Amino acid sequence: MSSRTPKTVAVLMGGLGAERAVSLSTGQECATALRQAGYRVVEIDAGADLVADLQRVQPDVVFNALHGRWGEDGCVQGVLEWMQIPYTHSGVLSSALAMDKEKTKEVFRAEGLPVVESLLIARADLGKTHPMALPYVIKPNNEGSSVGVYLVEEGALSPPPLSDDMPDVVMVEAFAPGRELTTTVLGARALTVTDILTDRWYDYDAKYVEGGSQHIVPANLPQDIFSACLDYALKAHEVLDCRGISRTDFRWDEGRGLDGLVLLETNTQPGMTPTSLSPEQAEAVGISFPDLCKFLVEDASCNR
Repeated sequence: MSSRTPKTVAVLMGGLGAERAVSLSTGQECATALRQAGYRVVEIDAGADLVADLQRVQPDVVFNALHGRWGEDGCVQGVLEWMQIPYTHSGVLSSALAMDKEKTKEVFRAEGLPVVESLLIARADLGKTHPMALPYVIKPNNEGSSVGVYLVEEGALSPPPLSDDMPDVVMVEAFAPGRELTTTVLGARALTVTDILTDRWYDYDAKYVEGGSQHIVPANLPQDIFSACLDYALKAHEVLDCRGISRTDFRWDEGRGLDGLVLLETNTQPGMTPTSLSPEQAEAVGISFPDLCKFLVEDASCNR
């Protein structure tokens, strides 16, 4: 660091959304890494008193370790812009855009990035008739970590009943078969590709329960597919105007070659838990976890 006095970094974690538990894990891991990197770290569980907590701590930088609504969708970014506190990860507009899955797809389609068919539908209109050909997926339009995802498989007679905590409007998306791949972008660099192996599909438990999935990094792929993942992830990062770090998820139907590679979504606040993909990818290309977190702190700013 440029100053003899360590920067004070406030790590925002927890929050009010459905991904609170994941965010607490991410925040604790990042706080530990930042202390190892030489920063003075204050952990803040982001709640209704967030502004007062930030005024009390007076941090030089906020490390945003929140996930999901209010932390990943531009809301907390707007608070930090208003308070003029430099912060990590993407800004207000790109965070809000990437969190809205359907709007993200519209941007990707306009830029020629491959995505699957999808539509938004009122939950009340999900009756006995399938809204698209089977198989398909039903998910919230603005959550991550596979929260509230329903896979409707071949042979289903009707859409499934949704849990009470699902939103009034949901996304219905054609199921993309094949291998689950992902690529992290750090700064202006696409790091590598991970092939995610699971018993069934990459749901919440597969992401966050120890042993829930196996990660092959770097992925053993044909060179054109590997290169396309890097290129597509970097382009997605750029067209969404992401900052700091992002992670783009793919499905690849290997029987169709390059035509079988589609983007699912881009995460502007990728997880940093012990089972998370982005720290693992950074490690694979020679970037330690403390150095990864340090990069994000040194990249922090307002007007993102």
